[in-house]
Amino acid sequence: MITLDTPVTYPGPLPAQADVVVIGGGVIGVCAALYAARAGHRVVLLEKGRVAAEQSSRNWGWIRQQGRDPDELPIMVEANKLWHELSAQTNVDIGLRQTGTTYLATTDAHMKGYADWLPAAYENGLDSKILSTQEVAAQFPDMRTAGIKGALVTPSDLRAEPWVAVPALAAIAARDGVQIVENCAVRMLDIAAGRVVGVITEAGRIAAPEVVLAGGAWSSLFLRNHGISIPQLSVRENVAATEPLPNIHDGAATTRKVAFRRRADGGYTLAPPGAPELFVGPDAVRAFPKYLAQLRAAPFGQRLLPFAPKGFPDAWGTARRWDAEQTTPFEAMRILDPAPNTRKLEKLLRDFQQLFPGLPPVRVQAAWAGMIDTMPDLVPVVDRATTMPGLTIGTGMSGHGFGIGPAMGRVLAALATGGNVGHDLQRFRMSRFTDGSPMRPGPNV
Repeated sequence: MITLDTPVTYPGPLPAQADVVVIGGGVIGVCAALYAARAGHRVVLLEKGRVAAEQSSRNWGWIRQQGRDPDELPIMVEANKLWHELSAQTNVDIGLRQTGTTYLATTDAHMKGYADWLPAAYENGLDSKILSTQEVAAQFPDMRTAGIKGALVTPSDLRAEPWVAVPALAAIAARDGVQIVENCAVRMLDIAAGRVVGVITEAGRIAAPEVVLAGGAWSSLFLRNHGISIPQLSVRENVAATEPLPNIHDGAATTRKVAFRRRADGGYTLAPPGAPELFVGPDAVRAFPKYLAQLRAAPFGQRLLPFAPKGFPDAWGTARRWDAEQTTPFEAMRILDPAPNTRKLEKLLRDFQQLFPGLPPVRVQAAWAGMIDTMPDLVPVVDRATTMPGLTIGTGMSGHGFGIGPAMGRVLAALATGGNVGHDLQRFRMSRFTDGSPMRPGPNV
């Protein structure tokens, strides 16, 4: 786990100016900085804590095309290719393996959802297919298959070790000229005559005509201080890593109760799928109407918790306004490090053991939680801020950020610098929350 005790790899110094400043050292920000630099721009990447210390190192490590929203899918297909390219450009083994993704169905509704999604897969050239119960049993010979009706599988999907992969991508970016500065929070945008002219950090000002905000769970709070409101919330997801176990499956798979992925160390990363926990705060109350469509589609899909821990982005006591001379919430909490729900993880282990009864006792090597930035329709905001020229926003990846990171970073770099975006971004525009568009959650597969 990357923590504040992790030594600073990129101490600075802070440059006086740049062509592009990227806020946020997660996978999206790192890749945006990398591709902006490769396009010939002077780029500075600023991270308030440590590179990849939040959700970019706490995710499941899935690089999946399977089940993606059809509007995200072309970008994800590009990301799959970029992961192969980037993995070859580092001397670090990031654990990248092509081992596929499998969704195991327990209801006819699941199977129908899989079948309904397949046309989008075929349109994008994927190798996705439906498995019968017999084919599932052949692929998972050690699994208790009672109640399994079939599966959806995409063999070309990848997996990687996120806490290794994202720092490795940052090292590639630094080698390609990106100036990375850790432990340096951006307090505010520097605005002149209604447009961005730089950023003001805790360590001083950087002049820059273009800024990319890739702040993950903190993006909405940062924007609110500038009068920009987006209905982004953050939900807690719980994860456990087991000690090494016999190999029951090389890839990533999920049932209704357990999501699991083989790890490079021989253990498995486990998580309870579809079980986010929302700490209710001021932003959640404001955004509630936008989430009605999501709640109707999955009325029991989230557990509501009344109070976020002190200092969290949507905690009741977290400041919503500050000026450039004040210490900000980003400095008060360098790394968002929620405690995991131990009861939920204990049940997860029992469910995993029951699914594979032939395994020896499953023991936890590590457990953690992360805060996922999510949007009402489960797709991100990837857009220029029309009310603030010079600002490009990439946030609300809704748990999809690690896998799609390289391509989404490239898209954001192109948006910020006038390059070729290469994809239709209409679905991801900011104005969908204010122009009367209905909220259309992504596919439930």
